Amino acid sequence: MRRAGAAALLKKTQLATQEQLSAFLAEVERRAFRQAMYAVQNEDVALDLVQDAMLKLAESYGDRPSEELPLLFQRILQNAIRDYYRRSKVRATWTTLLSAFGGGDDEGEESDPLETLEIEPQSEAHLRPEQQLQRVQTLNLIDEALQQLPARQREAFLLRYMEEMDVAETAAAMGCSEGSVKTHCSRAVHALAAWLRDKGVSP
Repeated sequence: MRRAGAAALLKKTQLATQEQLSAFLAEVERRAFRQAMYAVQNEDVALDLVQDAMLKLAESYGDRPSEELPLLFQRILQNAIRDYYRRSKVRATWTTLLSAFGGGDDEGEESDPLETLEIEPQSEAHLRPEQQLQRVQTLNLIDEALQQLPARQREAFLLRYMEEMDVAETAAAMGCSEGSVKTHCSRAVHALAAWLRDKGVSP
């Protein structure tokens, strides 16, 4: 009985072979694509997300037991979809930021513009290819702009917006007051809007 139990345990924890990994990816690809399509409503984006998830599984978890592969792949794919929506939300917000905060000089010391913005991710399925390209280029500019911010402003902005923490959570993470968080966010938004406007990005 002990030998049988040990043999079963060994079989259960056996690492996935290259053939098993390839077979799993071939089996899951079609379902994963449908799942991603339902989420993002864009065939090209869905295909990219699935391929990236499959590549990450193979590169980072290809040596895990074969029975762990389905759950690992689902986690990777769901994270990829969430990251896509997070990036989409960033792209969607800049027109609002530029129009609402780009033209004024009022940088209230305890005013967090993100508290007044409710921006939902926008589907890109209806956009023409040139519009999608413009959004990608804008996102690249945003990444560059974020690097220009002072460290505390960048930290506050990323925690509030990218990580979607509220003011209290951000203050706790940064070890400062809620008023300081609002000040950092206000200055970050105005600086980003001005920087992007100088680069030709306008509402």
